[in-house]
Amino acid sequence: MSLEALRPSPLVEQAAQRLRDQITGGHWPVGTKLPGETTLAKTLGVGRSTVREAVRALAGAGLVQPRQGAGVFVIATEPTEDWPARLRRAAVADVYEVRAMVEVQAARLASTRRTDTDIATLRSALDRRRTAAAQTDHAAFVDADIALHAAVVAAAHNPVLSDLFAEFVPALRQGLIDLVELLGLRDEDPQHGDARHAALVEAVADGDGEAASRILQTEFDGTLAQLPGR
Repeated sequence: MSLEALRPSPLVEQAAQRLRDQITGGHWPVGTKLPGETTLAKTLGVGRSTVREAVRALAGAGLVQPRQGAGVFVIATEPTEDWPARLRRAAVADVYEVRAMVEVQAARLASTRRTDTDIATLRSALDRRRTAAAQTDHAAFVDADIALHAAVVAAAHNPVLSDLFAEFVPALRQGLIDLVELLGLRDEDPQHGDARHAALVEAVADGDGEAASRILQTEFDGTLAQLPGR
């Protein structure tokens, strides 16, 4: 495979892809030192700054590593899969298990750290869940349910927990919509899980961390039992 000059367009992305192809295609094996910026810029028909950004992207993907005073070397022939990509291809049950661990602890923390504003937000989120439950739109119901759980996590006042939960949401959302539809969870009870969620909100509001975590664990155990592969 030979390098060719690039056509105008997102040049950094094109340059990174062209260099990535050289690596993943085996033309630059692990341990190979990349040509210098000036050489790559001339070969690809771009500026050195574009090459620099492209190499930075490859480093971020775990393919190359700059070594001070020595150059840039290939350290892997397959890119490291980022966390969101891994979540997207993970089984819903696997994601749900980790989500349960995060939320059960978050509920315990929320019960000791919640503010009056948090309590008001939780009760408002519960009301929105009930409003969504009165509709036939399963997606709207799932979104309102996730929003309530997000409010519990937010009440823990730990930004890392909140960010971690936010990472799970895209992977969980469609899986939960499918679960509701396939199992007919709302056919007989449109307000599916309302009593448990109301009890969760009150447990957090009352500062009862044991009750809040127990309610959530019971909720998650019930859902996991219905997921494929569990």
